[in-house]
Amino acid sequence: MEDEASKPGGQTPVACVVLGLAGAGKSSLVQRLASELSRTRTPGYFVNLDPAVADPLVSPNVDIRDSVKIKEVMTEYGLGPNGAILTSLNLFCTRFDQVLALVQKRAHQVEILVFDTPGQIEVFAWSASGTIISESLSSMYPTIVLFVVDIPKARHPATFVSNMLYATSILYRLRLPVLLVFNKSDISRAELVRKWMDDVEDLQECLAEEKNFSSTLTSSLAVALGEFYRNIRSVEVSARTGHGFEELLTTIFEVARERRLGMESEQREAKDRERAEEEERMRQELTRLREARDDPWAPGTQGPNGDNFEEGIDEFSSAEKDNMDEDEEGELKKLRTRMSKLDADRSARDQG
Repeated sequence: MEDEASKPGGQTPVACVVLGLAGAGKSSLVQRLASELSRTRTPGYFVNLDPAVADPLVSPNVDIRDSVKIKEVMTEYGLGPNGAILTSLNLFCTRFDQVLALVQKRAHQVEILVFDTPGQIEVFAWSASGTIISESLSSMYPTIVLFVVDIPKARHPATFVSNMLYATSILYRLRLPVLLVFNKSDISRAELVRKWMDDVEDLQECLAEEKNFSSTLTSSLAVALGEFYRNIRSVEVSARTGHGFEELLTTIFEVARERRLGMESEQREAKDRERAEEEERMRQELTRLREARDDPWAPGTQGPNGDNFEEGIDEFSSAEKDNMDEDEEGELKKLRTRMSKLDADRSARDQG
């Protein structure tokens, strides 16, 4: 097996959250993805987050149905199917730390984690549980949203804009990179929808042929969203035939590398902010101690232990003053040592 450093995705596996409108072919895509991973001997790990699926096309490593029974949820809480799916996901979310622990045990053995979500896109994308799951994953692994689009349906201009609206909403809701996966290329190719992504004017011409209020609204949305979805990556595949899945895997690992670099940059920035805050706090403390040393018995002066010396308080004996001076000198020496270490660390970092 490959060592971790040689993985296509880097040192940690990439997590893929599969989303899309009902009927786009999410489950079929996950099945084909599992088949492609097996064919290329790329180890994967699959998690089913759909409590209502009767028989998953892929045998998952972790299955929400093992923890939550949707029929019991419907009976116990008096809910319909959609409410039960949302409630089941919320209940499962309370145990998601256990799922992450299971995944972490296998993280060094796999290269890709696949999370298959419920068919109702809003159950995951616009719920608290979906946010918690996506944020938990992205804090540990480079995480990507695979947004599956039905090509034959998306060839209708209004449906295309609706899909782009969902994609951009998810992009800013979950704050994760989105990869558009145009599915069902065996029925219809994606040249037209990809052209619309790059050329809003061509899309508007198609919308202008539909002279009604909805086309006017859709045209306005297309113009407003064009700047956002134009930069989203896309791949054309067929879950039925397997067309395009090699490109899909390659793109997933490319996006993962970019995401990993972004995560490392964010971590460095966070450490730099913490270091700057610590340096500022130490400078303020050093200034306070110096002022206290110059006139330690001035009214209102705060000592190193937080003591306040107010007017009217008798002066300490000279021996007590000497002890206080020694304590302050010790505090100053400690602060100078820490400041020197921080300066040395910063210089080494700048030279590196």
